Amino acid sequence: MTKRISLTRYLVEQQRADGLIPAQLRLLLEIVARACKSISHAVNQGALGGVLGSAASENVQGEIQKKLDIIANEVLIEANEWGGHLAAMASEEMAGIYPVPNRYPQGEYLLLFDPLDGSSNIDVNVSIGTIFSVLRKPDGARDVAGSDFLQPGSQQVAAGYCIYGPQTTLVLTVGAGVALFTLDREQGSFLLTQENPRIPEDTQEFAINMSNQRHWDAPVKRYIDECLQGREGPRGKDFNMRWIASMVADVHRILTRGGIFMYPWDRREPEKPGKLRLMYEANPMGWIVEQAGGAATNGRQRILDIQPTQLHERVSVILGSKNEVQRVTDYHRGL
Repeated sequence: MTKRISLTRYLVEQQRADGLIPAQLRLLLEIVARACKSISHAVNQGALGGVLGSAASENVQGEIQKKLDIIANEVLIEANEWGGHLAAMASEEMAGIYPVPNRYPQGEYLLLFDPLDGSSNIDVNVSIGTIFSVLRKPDGARDVAGSDFLQPGSQQVAAGYCIYGPQTTLVLTVGAGVALFTLDREQGSFLLTQENPRIPEDTQEFAINMSNQRHWDAPVKRYIDECLQGREGPRGKDFNMRWIASMVADVHRILTRGGIFMYPWDRREPEKPGKLRLMYEANPMGWIVEQAGGAATNGRQRILDIQPTQLHERVSVILGSKNEVQRVTDYHRGL
């Protein structure tokens, strides 16, 4: 059996080969991976570790926090707090940014994360995950401000997610394709198990919350109606629906075998452009999907081209197999 390459060795080799991963970025990614291992352990403990259930608090979004939301957030903060490679962090669970102690003014990077995506699935033992995104600190910025994080997704230098399911898998891109690492619990390290997965351009699976159908905009209704008509309809083929209510799990399935994921704007909260967070979810996932040959839009434009205006900005998300994403986007454009 061929010996597996560890995440650390993979990052070192990438650093030497093409310079896409500078030393500081490599160290940052290794720290994030170690934090994900700790979160994985807490998730696996479940009821034995007393981590299930809700906490008596809300996050900045006004959502009731799960105990594991808070634990995962603290793990990521503490793991990255003392690193000289990081200038500041921002979390979906916190209102503002978290500057790293200024004893390390040479920190070049900004880390954004959703510490535990899919929290509603924690207590029912369904796959959940951590999403992260890395940006460069603007040149000349010594004291980091929230505005320094407001960079379009196209400026990301690394992005990934860790899914806690039957296996714990870390998915990573630094702009040269996607790599998947599986946690070897006996060895205690992430090992490379797949490089450069490709999302099929066409699909017969869609993921959307059908209970919101009555609130959708016309282009989304049109697309789903055509899928549901099957081979007798205009698409000429049958579709299956998949919906896990955990973006990490739904995107991981699409990365593995194709499909389209949709969390569109709807009329329940018409003043909000969408439900998912641009900086913590849509940008990193959109880049991963693009790096695997897929596409990601908000229905009208490429997600990675959106200029953020606030740290917790929301956005409509349509991503996955390129031809299906293009079809939904065309419908929104009136084509």
